[in-house]
Amino acid sequence: MNKRALFASAGAALAAVLAVTHPASAAGTVLTTGSASGPSVAVGDVLAASLASGTTAKIATTSGGSTGITCNSSAFSATVTSNPAAPGTATETLTSHTLSTCTTNILGATGVQSITVNNLPYTTAVTSGGALTVTAGSTGPIQTTLKINTILGLTTCVYRATSLTATPSNTDNSLAFANQQFTKASGPGTCPANGFFTAKYGPIQDTTQGGAPVFVN
Repeated sequence: MNKRALFASAGAALAAVLAVTHPASAAGTVLTTGSASGPSVAVGDVLAASLASGTTAKIATTSGGSTGITCNSSAFSATVTSNPAAPGTATETLTSHTLSTCTTNILGATGVQSITVNNLPYTTAVTSGGALTVTAGSTGPIQTTLKINTILGLTTCVYRATSLTATPSNTDNSLAFANQQFTKASGPGTCPANGFFTAKYGPIQDTTQGGAPVFVN
């Protein structure tokens, strides 16, 4: 056997040993549970989260402003529709988003009767190393209806957004929205022209898998 053949034979033998002792693992997916290298989130799993501890959801009348509406309770849930190998883009259907226990300091307003997220479900997409984007589904635009008590009576304000962007974090398994703009679609002049939504949700959990924290890879 010449040297070239000998080295080729030795290389093949080494590769065979490595394949047995270190079997190849499946590529990690965009969404995993427990850790960044944990099990994949399955299509059909339901992900959910409430406001991160010690935070509130805010709808300000100006970007970064202090005037607007503050909600002490908010939560969402979404169903995973695709979860490819990372790097890639996973998709979900946002089926529920609630805001409650809200107060307001808007001039002339005396309270918040309700905030309703309309036209659900929405479509969400989260990209490896990037952001989560929310876009409208087939039922209509991203829309929120605010019913606000004022000194003149009940006022209904409807706001719409083309899309929303949030930043996921594996440090605390959170999802943060910052100053996401909604524009008034209908309502009297007492309704502010815009609403800027800020909220941090977490930890995001896979409720189908016993509440395991979700990581984005």
